[in-house]
Amino acid sequence: MLLIFPPVAKPSEPPAGIALLAATLHAAGVPCKLLDGNCEGLLWLMKQPRDAADTWSRRAVNSRERHLTSLREIRTYRSPDRYARAVSDLYRLLAIAGKETGATVGLADYQQQGLSPLRSADLLAAAEHPERNPFFPWFSSRLPELLGGVRIVGFSLNYLSQALCTFALIGYVKREYPDTVVVLGGGLVTSWMARPGWCSPFGAIVDHLVAGPGEGALLALAGVRREQQQPRPLPAYPHLPRGDYLSPGLILPYSAASGCWWNNCSFCPERAEGNRYRPVPVRRVLSDLRALSEAERPILIHILDNAMSPALLQGLTDSPPGANWYGFARFGAELADPAFCRGLRASGCVMLKLGLESGDQGVLDQLGKGIDLGVASQILTNLKQAGIATYVYLLLGTQAETVTEARRTLNFVIRHQESIGFLNLALFNMPIHGDEAMESGTEPFYAGDLSLYTGFRHPQGWDRKEVRRFLEHEFKKEPAVAAILRNDPPLFTSNHAPFFATEARINRDTEKS
Repeated sequence: MLLIFPPVAKPSEPPAGIALLAATLHAAGVPCKLLDGNCEGLLWLMKQPRDAADTWSRRAVNSRERHLTSLREIRTYRSPDRYARAVSDLYRLLAIAGKETGATVGLADYQQQGLSPLRSADLLAAAEHPERNPFFPWFSSRLPELLGGVRIVGFSLNYLSQALCTFALIGYVKREYPDTVVVLGGGLVTSWMARPGWCSPFGAIVDHLVAGPGEGALLALAGVRREQQQPRPLPAYPHLPRGDYLSPGLILPYSAASGCWWNNCSFCPERAEGNRYRPVPVRRVLSDLRALSEAERPILIHILDNAMSPALLQGLTDSPPGANWYGFARFGAELADPAFCRGLRASGCVMLKLGLESGDQGVLDQLGKGIDLGVASQILTNLKQAGIATYVYLLLGTQAETVTEARRTLNFVIRHQESIGFLNLALFNMPIHGDEAMESGTEPFYAGDLSLYTGFRHPQGWDRKEVRRFLEHEFKKEPAVAAILRNDPPLFTSNHAPFFATEARINRDTEKS
């Protein structure tokens, strides 16, 4: 079996999904190979000879090896200007590389002229003509090296930015190896399959679609009976190119749960799709993280959960994983305790991503966030004092919000500017299959039969155009907000933010080790 993580996603850390799937297959005695086609393909594309027609392009071509090296050195992250130059020039190399095929390739995004990842007909067109994909020269020579003796090829499709390249790869495999069984899974596929009335349009080229965790489906295809299946093993990171990722050391992603333990936010796609919360027992998580830290010596652990549970946070405090770590958490009561926050920092926590969404209590209550703004204020102070950086997520334009409430959110950020390290500002998209869509949805927000969101009628007329105008001309123009936004690492954003967080002292921690 061959498992592939396709382009394009941020090439900062190994793909956790296929690493865990491979470990499960190996534990059951099923031979399995891994290909991080995202990291390998992007590096291949950046390193191809290029004609440079302008000063920026010539600089990018001449400096590419130096930039690739610098993003793997911790000292680069002490110089935001040097970091930004490296990221910008590498982005330029990818932009040049995609032009001949009408593609716009980035370090975190992918677009193809005339094709949309939201239309199944366009994905099938990408599969029909894989040679039109800018990665084709790479994968048409690389895949034959891996496919000898392989009966099943699995693709992990998690982001829209991967969709067109995924189908180009599938099209190539089906054309050149027609007897190969193609399995398609991942987060995006799970969301597609949760759409009301879903009927797969990909039956001609995809043999099996898998929603949710894929271990059981792959083991069944490999002929392993359920009674033969083993407990969840450690992810198979040694089978991936750990030294190739664009980070100053190995970042180890780890999933301690699928779904969300809170599962009450009215706008959440996980809730709309009916994804159940499936946690790994905390004791097992802590054992896994200690074993991975000892074996891999990561610079950072990235806990992938939608929100780490209070039990997991307590467990990490009581039994540190042996490496610096970060992840998503809620503004929960446990973080209102300064001593608890200090304990998190002592355990290696360098940053928490926190979904505040709004600085208006009425909006939070209507959204089902379960957040008290007074408690949230105390939490931000506690984390700042403990030395834990905060990456705060805000969501503007929900049905519960007007410009009045949005200005209260702006004022909240201004009041807490010293305690907020980074900001993510997003516009609300309504899930197409949620309860609210039944009441207020109008038509697909994005054209295409695979769109996951719907347009909606705002009950007080605050439409997306007005929200966007407020965001660009008022919210982002506020000096306190602008200063926080300048902290955000370009393109890599939260994946690299811990290395820039002055509170976290990750640079000095790394030097000591």
